[in-house]
Amino acid sequence: MGGSRPGDMMSVATDGELMVFAGNANPAFAKAVCEHLEISQGAIEVARFSNGEIKVIVNESVRGNDVFLLQSTCGPVNDMLMEILVIFDALVRASARRITAVIPYYGYARQDRKTRGREPITAKLVANLLTTAGAGRILTMDLHAGQIQGFFDIPVDHLAAIPLLGEYFLNKKLTDTIVVSPDLGSVGRARDLSHRMRCPIAIIDKRRPEPGLAEVMNIIGDVRGKTAIMCDDMIDTGGTICNGAEALLEAGAREVYACCTHAVLSGPAIDRLTRAPLQEIVVTDTIPLSPEACSGTFKVLSVAPLFGEAILRIHEDLSVSKMFKEIPLEL
Repeated sequence: MGGSRPGDMMSVATDGELMVFAGNANPAFAKAVCEHLEISQGAIEVARFSNGEIKVIVNESVRGNDVFLLQSTCGPVNDMLMEILVIFDALVRASARRITAVIPYYGYARQDRKTRGREPITAKLVANLLTTAGAGRILTMDLHAGQIQGFFDIPVDHLAAIPLLGEYFLNKKLTDTIVVSPDLGSVGRARDLSHRMRCPIAIIDKRRPEPGLAEVMNIIGDVRGKTAIMCDDMIDTGGTICNGAEALLEAGAREVYACCTHAVLSGPAIDRLTRAPLQEIVVTDTIPLSPEACSGTFKVLSVAPLFGEAILRIHEDLSVSKMFKEIPLEL
């Protein structure tokens, strides 16, 4: 008789106690999620041995319980990913009945296909690792490519930050707004935001001569006299957003805002964005911001209540999609 993988055993429904554990990626976010759920965070020690290997000790019983492990795979991405896998192993061996990986920011998501020969598809590799380690379900937000959900053979609940971002900008009472997609790949996300804000959309046509470097080629749409809001799933090195802001102002935009779900902010990003002609940069807390980014033009919106509600709905076998208000197609 063939054996079953840990992930297969974890996929069954459970009436066990709801428990939330977290690694070291984003302690403040984990605390906020638990506060929303009005529960104490699971007692766990995640440290390092003297040789750098990860040490995990779960300091309370999880036997038969519905366990959620909260950890973004942000920088240092490999350490945070390995923490998830080691914690999963500890939880599986401690007889948790179901384990859900709550990954607000899914690292390696941009390596979702082969663009030339002999390249890995690392987003799929990470999906395999999580499933093999014992994940029975995945809860994440704004994957770089929605089709990554299909890389998993277990259920994936995919949350969106656009409703929260849209509400924030609507409450600012900006006038003559236009939502701008900074590249062709973000058109769907920008269209969703423009739909919620009842305003037009523009698209920046760009090319990447090499990874991490973007050049604006053309702006599709009339931005003259408009308040432009650039929308993307993440800001990494900041080149796309900074170049886009300059191009929009040169094209006649009155002022420019930027928003994204994941503030990766690697390399020269903070310095670039601080000097960029942006009124405000709105991000969420799926990734913890450095002290340098917690001031100036950055505004952080918390998605912890959203994740807390999703966790509760998964635990109670309720619909997650009903959390989001449907917007009529007619403008």
